[in-house]
Amino acid sequence: MNDENAIPTPDKSDVSEEGLSRRSALRAAGIAGAAGIGLSALGSASAHADGAATMPSGAAAASDGMAQGGHGSTMVNVPFEERSTVRVGIIGLGNRGGSMINLFLAIPGVRVVAICDPVKDKIERAAKKVTDAGQPAPGMYAKGDHDFENLCRRSDLDFVYVATPWDWHFEMAKTAMLNGKHVGVECPIAMELGQLWELVKLSERTRRHCMQLENCCYGKNEMRVLRMAHAGLFGELLHGAGAYNHDLRGLMFHPTYYEGPWRRLWHTRLLGDLYPNHGFGPVSNYMDINRGDRVTHISSFGTPALGLAEYREARMPPGHPSWKETYIESDRTISLVQTAKGRVIRLEHDVSTPHPYSRINSLGGTKGVFEDYPSRIYLEPEHTDHTWHDFGDYADWDHWLWKEHSDPPGGHGGMDYIMVYRLMQCMQLGLVPDFDVYDAATWTAPVPLSHLSIRAKGEPQEIPDFTRGEWRHKRSGVDSEKPSA
Repeated sequence: MNDENAIPTPDKSDVSEEGLSRRSALRAAGIAGAAGIGLSALGSASAHADGAATMPSGAAAASDGMAQGGHGSTMVNVPFEERSTVRVGIIGLGNRGGSMINLFLAIPGVRVVAICDPVKDKIERAAKKVTDAGQPAPGMYAKGDHDFENLCRRSDLDFVYVATPWDWHFEMAKTAMLNGKHVGVECPIAMELGQLWELVKLSERTRRHCMQLENCCYGKNEMRVLRMAHAGLFGELLHGAGAYNHDLRGLMFHPTYYEGPWRRLWHTRLLGDLYPNHGFGPVSNYMDINRGDRVTHISSFGTPALGLAEYREARMPPGHPSWKETYIESDRTISLVQTAKGRVIRLEHDVSTPHPYSRINSLGGTKGVFEDYPSRIYLEPEHTDHTWHDFGDYADWDHWLWKEHSDPPGGHGGMDYIMVYRLMQCMQLGLVPDFDVYDAATWTAPVPLSHLSIRAKGEPQEIPDFTRGEWRHKRSGVDSEKPSA
């Protein structure tokens, strides 16, 4: 989740071809060309719960073949190896990685050993942060787009953090695990169903954890609702909702905010929900998805793609590279997800139209309902007046992490720090992580499947059981107990 609240708005005088680096332009051209293959595969594929026939052509077919065999035993309830110091390598030092490095450096017992980014000034700024924090100078990897492979080969790393454009996530996560490293990736963890299966099987074979670092799961409200849901305050859970509704037009057309137009280009390639994780992750936690229930089907619908083209018409000068782009991504995608227990989850995605920021974050059951943005609650038997009540009255239900860190540093209200702190704690103490590769695959599956459903006029698509039956067993997750150590 990027720090995108203060949105600079470009006008026709400050946008030019020179706003994009040559490397970014070449990379964008390459992924745009490759997208044609991936998009055609998505258009003709059918999704099955066992992962079969998801990507029938080219490299996608190879990914699907990987999904069918060669896996190891489950990674459910597998703890980290205990270590007093966690040695971290960071790939990607832009808006997200350049800020998250501060949090890794703020946690005792964590060393940033290596950093990687092809942009020289970014890696130099990050290296200075490391030495200013009193740590030895990190290894620096800035020799082209594939120097991350050399970082992953180091023998003195325990964990690799990936904060790069989406089209690199799968390749980097895979490389880290093949080199014996645990890996955490910003969302979404991959863009194709076959890639999700490959990450699952690779995590199982290498015995390395591959995690979707979903910071919204550690939001204060989200963790409070989670504990209340698990305590039965909402009764039997029935429905939930999550979203990423965030006007990013100014950022996607800004000449320097992103390193090249990579995020905008995804709107020329897929129809569906490009960024489901921020909404899907927390609601999945409420409902114990992969821990007693599982999601089975998704049905998606999308509006016409008009917002980015209208923004471009109003603000981009003639000759701007965006005029060569044709946007197909629905301005608003709405998906309904069914669970094995019959519950319903609604997901929304809209970054192309005017809208105040909202993740919706709603949960309802037989005893009441919570809704966020703004936060409000109605629960029986306390409430009987059919009027929303103050969610602040339930502060006693805050998670122990928020009670222990009442004023955490970092972005997004402190949830970023809580997430990094907890992950590093699990690694230092040798605990089972709060979420695993099965959660990563599940939370990201709506990316390709919503595209398929919209193409099929809302026809439900099967969501694979990435756990292969392990979801039936109750186990802990983000609603963790405070370690005794």
